[in-house]
Amino acid sequence: MSLTHDDVHRIARLARLELDEQEAAASQEKLNGIFGLIERMQAVDTTGVEPLYHPQAVAQRLREDRVSETDRRHAYQAVAPQAEDGLYLVPKVIE
Repeated sequence: MSLTHDDVHRIARLARLELDEQEAAASQEKLNGIFGLIERMQAVDTTGVEPLYHPQAVAQRLREDRVSETDRRHAYQAVAPQAEDGLYLVPKVIE
C-alpha cells in the first residue's frame, strides 16, 4: 500500500495539520517507507513461532509481599476534622 499526494493532504486535514507542499512530500515518503516495512514484515512466514512477551529472556526479580509499614490510620484520623468508624466525613457538595 502506498499513499498518494491527495491521501497525505486528506490525513493532514483530518489531523488538523497544515502542511505545505514540501512537508507533504516528505511526509508521503516517510509514510510510504513505513507501509513498505509493514508489508515486508507481513510477508515473513511465522508459522510455528511462539510470540515473545519480552525481547530478552529475563526473569523479573520480585520482592517478598509483606507489610513494611505500620498501620497509622488512627493517627491520621485523630487530626481529621471529622471521622467516624474509620471513615472521613466530608460535607455534602452535590444535592
